[in-house]
Amino acid sequence: MRGSEKKILVTGATGKVGRAFIDTFLKDPLEKGTIRALCHKRTIIPNARVEVVQGSIADLATVRKAMKDITHVVHLATPKEDTETIMDVAIKGLFWLLESCRESNTFKRFILIGGDASVGHYFYPHKAPITEQQPHTAYPGCYALSKVLEEAMLQQYFVQYNLDGTCLRASWIMEGDDLKRHLSFRKQVFGVPEWHKMVKSQTAEEYEKEHNIPLVLSADGNPMRRNMVHLKDLVAAIQIALDHKEAKQQTFNISMDEPFDYGKAADYLLETRKIKSVPIKTEYHSTWLDNNKAKLLLGWRPKYGWEQMIDEAWGN
Repeated sequence: MRGSEKKILVTGATGKVGRAFIDTFLKDPLEKGTIRALCHKRTIIPNARVEVVQGSIADLATVRKAMKDITHVVHLATPKEDTETIMDVAIKGLFWLLESCRESNTFKRFILIGGDASVGHYFYPHKAPITEQQPHTAYPGCYALSKVLEEAMLQQYFVQYNLDGTCLRASWIMEGDDLKRHLSFRKQVFGVPEWHKMVKSQTAEEYEKEHNIPLVLSADGNPMRRNMVHLKDLVAAIQIALDHKEAKQQTFNISMDEPFDYGKAADYLLETRKIKSVPIKTEYHSTWLDNNKAKLLLGWRPKYGWEQMIDEAWGN
């Protein structure tokens, strides 16, 4: 429960979620525990409650050093689409972590931050909302495959060793002006697809100059819906999952109550900010990540919907 003495190892501590979680944890007056940040290429500033261990998660000696006296692990480290490092980090690194947890006398819970890439994201059609029972369906590329393998490995540690762990399957994580940078025909955009590559270069320049946004259409010709979650809502889910009894050996979809609808967003931006949209046809499919399990068992509620995300990204 909150307030209990925790010593949390955070992998991927210098990333968006890692930094936000550490900051939120340290500012929580009910949390008196400490953080150990496992950092590789970048680092964070240590203090009285934050210790930094430098090294690669793929190195067993580094992991053993980082895991000493740890009670909880929040595992965020991932190399994205990098075929040269992904198996070392995502698979071997996770294996070393789980083995260390299994052998530890202080360990209590492992939290894996997964992603909807493990269930296909928008690459495959789904006739119903995606629940936690959806079979793994990685889309092409090594990143989605790694998210499937991570979930599968954690599940097997539940079966083989009764390990206490939780998978928070997060949708696309947004904060600040991320959404505005996504809905742009600029060459430097947030995430994918890169809309400027889906039209002629001169057309993209004209759209950018006029501040137009893409109205993304799915394969069936209708405005696409895509799963997202605000960074603050994901961090809140991590905080709850650290000690909640119902989180043991469970997977939870973490997303907004309804997906981001590009059609509704286009209408809202036109009405509130006079921003025009242009239709962009894609071969992707609308999806709906069902978050009811997290709401029922954990009592977690997302505070951000698509309107709040737009208002934050463009300024209220």
